[in-house]
Amino acid sequence: MHDKTPRAARLWHRSALYCALIGAWPMLATAQVRTELPEVVSTATRGAQNISELAATTWIIEGEELQTQIRAGVPLKEALGQLIPGLDLGPQGRTNYGQNLRGRSVLVMIDGVSLNSARGISRQFDSIDPFNIERVEVLSGASAVYGGGATGGIVNLITRRGEPGGPAFTSEVGVRSGLRHGDDHDTRIAQSISGGNDVVQARLGLAVQKNEAAYGGDGKQLRTDITQTDLQYNRSVDVLGSVDIKLPAGQKLSLLGQYYESKYDGDKSLYMGPNLIGALTTQSQYLEQRSGFRSDVVPTTKRGMFNADYHATNILGGQDFNAQLFARQEKIAFYPFPGRIAVPGLGALPYYSSSKQNTDAVGLKTALTKNWDRVSVTYGVDLDREKFDATQVLFNNATALASGGLVNNAIGSVGRYPNYQIDGVSAFGQVDWKLTDALTLSGGVRQQRMSVDVDDFVQASQQVLVNSGYGRSADAIPGGSNRYNVTLLNAGATYRFSPAQRVWANYSEGFELPDPAKYYGVGNYQLVGGTGGTWRLLNSINVAASPLTGIKTKQVELGWARRAGGLSAQAAAFYSWSDKNITYVPITLSLQVAEERKRNYGLEGQVAYTWNGGWQVGGNVLAIRSERRQNGDWVRQSITDASPSKLTAFAGWADDKMSARLQAVRSFSLSDSAGNQLDSYTTFDLMGSYKLPVGRLSFGIQNLLDKDYQTIWSQRAQVFYRGLTNAETLDYRGRSRTFALTYTASY
Repeated sequence: MHDKTPRAARLWHRSALYCALIGAWPMLATAQVRTELPEVVSTATRGAQNISELAATTWIIEGEELQTQIRAGVPLKEALGQLIPGLDLGPQGRTNYGQNLRGRSVLVMIDGVSLNSARGISRQFDSIDPFNIERVEVLSGASAVYGGGATGGIVNLITRRGEPGGPAFTSEVGVRSGLRHGDDHDTRIAQSISGGNDVVQARLGLAVQKNEAAYGGDGKQLRTDITQTDLQYNRSVDVLGSVDIKLPAGQKLSLLGQYYESKYDGDKSLYMGPNLIGALTTQSQYLEQRSGFRSDVVPTTKRGMFNADYHATNILGGQDFNAQLFARQEKIAFYPFPGRIAVPGLGALPYYSSSKQNTDAVGLKTALTKNWDRVSVTYGVDLDREKFDATQVLFNNATALASGGLVNNAIGSVGRYPNYQIDGVSAFGQVDWKLTDALTLSGGVRQQRMSVDVDDFVQASQQVLVNSGYGRSADAIPGGSNRYNVTLLNAGATYRFSPAQRVWANYSEGFELPDPAKYYGVGNYQLVGGTGGTWRLLNSINVAASPLTGIKTKQVELGWARRAGGLSAQAAAFYSWSDKNITYVPITLSLQVAEERKRNYGLEGQVAYTWNGGWQVGGNVLAIRSERRQNGDWVRQSITDASPSKLTAFAGWADDKMSARLQAVRSFSLSDSAGNQLDSYTTFDLMGSYKLPVGRLSFGIQNLLDKDYQTIWSQRAQVFYRGLTNAETLDYRGRSRTFALTYTASY
């Protein structure tokens, strides 16, 4: 197959990128050079390092920049999608599935603690309230330093900490509404207290948000996402506390604890008609939002996290030592969903269920750094363990169907995915050599060892059948152990023409372990002995016969950055590739690893210019193409995981008291080799603030022109769940014109 994208669409895609770069060129040519203070980042190297010396594309989203968006009513994942050039635009529901970085998986962390797991649940941005975020550090592209999960890059959410001084408080209250109906509003309150002395500083932050209904540009209430759950009628609570202690002899101990819960809290949801006729046939007129939703399993994201950082200077021959001990517990519950299982000779058995999935992760990361005059060496060892288990709660089928999916009373529980445990041991080393005052070379290696232990498991559909009286027992698919030993390399160079301008080039590798829960535990069965007999296992995907293969991603990039006068500009061209590709089986959504090449290539960049009078203009761009090798030709990657290109632009003004900003974002259309397409859309946001005698009042209008459009996740879901429900059931529109008002006071 060959690319079937219309020529006009390709020209528009390219012209948008060219216009962004050409528009910035006059500013690049005329800007007056001035020396900038170096920015320090820790995410890219596991230790503090000036950005000007990094051979990598790194972005820092400062707290003020992020809070401008948040206080104007923009949710976290949407704000990050607009502010980070290489990151896809954020979905508007609970999931952040498909929000990739440079077209591949992104590793999301809080203060260096990974929120990712091998089970790809995609709720990493449903993990913290932005009130507790100080800044965001971003590393674009595959990372050999961090290894597993960082094939597209890293987003590290750095939390706010206490400072020396008497008690300091910050209070925040906000409301968001589309003014469509009496229940169209979200409210948010937050409070923090911090303080300390020269030895101990602490902070405690609490943020609570309560969402009601949301409406689209067509004036209708948005449909509840029955696949991944949306955020209508949702309540979230984030409690985050930290303590920093300065110890003798240049030592420091930093502690952090967090409890986060985000769950459905209402009684209104999607009614799908009697016996789900509105979702399973073409009679979509039966679909409507209706009161009366009750479920023994409530859609929830719940996380607890503890993190202890220890730092010591000038030990073991003048080295800096860092150690991080962490533990994370995660409990996820999904929305009730209908299913059907084919029973030989009996047709299809309908059933209603909801899955509950639990992950426990612990680990220790260590790093030692030795600095000489022009050479710096960082090396260390990482240990981690992840445990996963999942159940499937079965509901009274007759009640669920008769109520159109609104009433879900539990009648039993079976296994959903195989339980597994992953143990990892990794060693890494990194060398940075300042060859001249202008040229810095870097290189490193990471040796990563992993073991995956999978329990025996009876396929989920067979467990449902036995629970329903079709068969008395079923054979288990055997578990087992699988081992991985991966070497990851990176090398790069950066050259500084001046304190304001530099270029860099690098090569780096990342590693991804596909989801073992969705890969194993799948088999073919035959019922022996009638309905009272046994389901005999004929064949299966198991550890011994079909071990899960890891995927190594390789990347090269060439970048340029300039900060001079009122100008800030950065751009990087990248090319990443792997010899394997992840695909999903329709209906069952089980995972397969295809022996086919996959590549992503393109350009990401950002430019902003500020001049006297407080005016600023700028924008960012991601021009990307994702392809796979099929029958000797490169064809478009599936829209279910390929990243569409995007373009953002803004103009703003600010003085000591007031600020205003108008921003626009365009998501470009994207098609794949199977004929599926993501439609393009453009939205505008207006935001600003005014300084009061006490505190600051912020406002925002999202989707200023009240654009009626279908979200990217909705279009992907219609491909994922094709055959399980009709497209109209999964038609999730973007939120309509929405107004926000936030008051913040620090005292």
